[in-house]
Amino acid sequence: MSPILSFSQVIKIVRCRHSKSHLRKENPDVRFDVIPVFWPCQINTEMSIDDVIYVICLLACIGAGNYVREVRDESQRKMMSTALGVLVVVIVSGLHSLHCIASLALGTASVLLVHPSKCHLVTFGIMFGYLVFFRLFDFYWSIPGHTNMIQMILTLKVSGIAFEKTAAWKRIREKDEQEKNEQRDVNSESPIEITDYDLELQQLSAAEIVHYSLNYIGVLTGPYYRYRTYRDYFEMPFKTHAPSVGATIEKFKCAAFYSALYLATNYVWPLDYALSDEFYNDRSFIYRLLYVWPTFFTFRARIYTGLTLSECVCTMAGFGAYPDDANANAGEGPRKRYQHLKRDADKHTYNFTTIVNTRVMDVERCWTFREGMKHWNVCVQYWLAVNVYKLFPSKKYRTGATLLCSAYWHGFRPGHYFCIMGAPFYVSLEDMWHKLVRKDATGPGRTVIDVLFWIFKWFAFSYLGVAFLLSSFGNIWRFYSSVYHIGYISWAAMIGLGFFLTTQRKAAQRRRQKCAASGDTAVTVEDKKVQ
Repeated sequence: MSPILSFSQVIKIVRCRHSKSHLRKENPDVRFDVIPVFWPCQINTEMSIDDVIYVICLLACIGAGNYVREVRDESQRKMMSTALGVLVVVIVSGLHSLHCIASLALGTASVLLVHPSKCHLVTFGIMFGYLVFFRLFDFYWSIPGHTNMIQMILTLKVSGIAFEKTAAWKRIREKDEQEKNEQRDVNSESPIEITDYDLELQQLSAAEIVHYSLNYIGVLTGPYYRYRTYRDYFEMPFKTHAPSVGATIEKFKCAAFYSALYLATNYVWPLDYALSDEFYNDRSFIYRLLYVWPTFFTFRARIYTGLTLSECVCTMAGFGAYPDDANANAGEGPRKRYQHLKRDADKHTYNFTTIVNTRVMDVERCWTFREGMKHWNVCVQYWLAVNVYKLFPSKKYRTGATLLCSAYWHGFRPGHYFCIMGAPFYVSLEDMWHKLVRKDATGPGRTVIDVLFWIFKWFAFSYLGVAFLLSSFGNIWRFYSSVYHIGYISWAAMIGLGFFLTTQRKAAQRRRQKCAASGDTAVTVEDKKVQ
């Protein structure tokens, strides 16, 4: 009988840099198949210089927030915030920061020079078109990864302010037309309200757009916020009364926890191992399939850390703070009138909902994939919903157009499209089975179904997410082939079964309605089975 490895031998193997095939040559009598299923034989302990610079810049921005918040002169605070933003861009990007300057100049010119009726489309085309040049440049001359994030946020900000300007211009035009219409019924037709913000958007200056775009708060990894949120930071007293330090400490604790999870899981289950020949030659089908779970968990922990630290930059500076009565929404800001709340600003309770990137606990605890998507990267989702989904001319195709825009914004690598464009495929499956088995379930049965939906949700996230991480088509196809494309095949089978059961249920309902109409209340045995 072949000897089994002792615990110390297993640890030695797990920490070694050799493959199992090499170890078999050195230890022909050892049973390597008993090594625990989730232990790879390569450990990734390296941290890239980009990550080090990124973390240092974020921590420095958090530290600067307390000082920036205390500056009383608003123009001085604005100049200081922009100067810090430019410094961060240059430190992270070096000469590649010229890309940010060039795209900002083109976008600003479009916002200011193109007629308001078209400036949103032209600016959108310029900023998203520049991403093509930027990423082709990156293909031939490597650009730091964090420069890509700066360019992505800049794209949303500049095109976002153009969309806001166009929307305000349309409201102003509709208001003028309403006032000129002498035959309108003033009692039945509600008047269109024009705010000072709408008028201010029509008088934007290049300096204001530059200040907004290069503000150090959010310049590195977001969150995305509207120009109105930026303007309120300098014009409203809310930042002075908000619990900035307390909110930052709480978020920083969460970031430290997420960071510890990331370091621990990345140490044991590195993504690089999924690219090795050993992973495919020496690991079982079950191991490879289950490896998507810790890999995507590591990815989530990393994203949660970065996004939470970027929120700390906002909270320490008091940025995005609004009274609870303003009913603020992530990315959007206040949904109710709030200007009058500045009169007694010290008497209100405040929150930082406007700058919340991801609702971590909601993502983790919600039961379905659809719910999880709603809580993920909510500020960017707000931008996509307002500027793409709602404005897309075809209701039939606007969901696909929005997801395609999101994938394009993330990058041109196949993994972005495998992941993001695969989401509606699973959501449609989930919605179908929700109606079939979950919607009307109650009691312990509903709890069991919820848990199953939760497990399937994270498998779907992990299975699609690994494509995002593996990035290239070759890596993605190699992995999916090694697990026999089980995710897509099983989902297709579930959709087919769902269609069959839905058809059977509808047929049973039609039979019952027909019997009820004819006065026959009997229900066939087959109908009961369908129910």
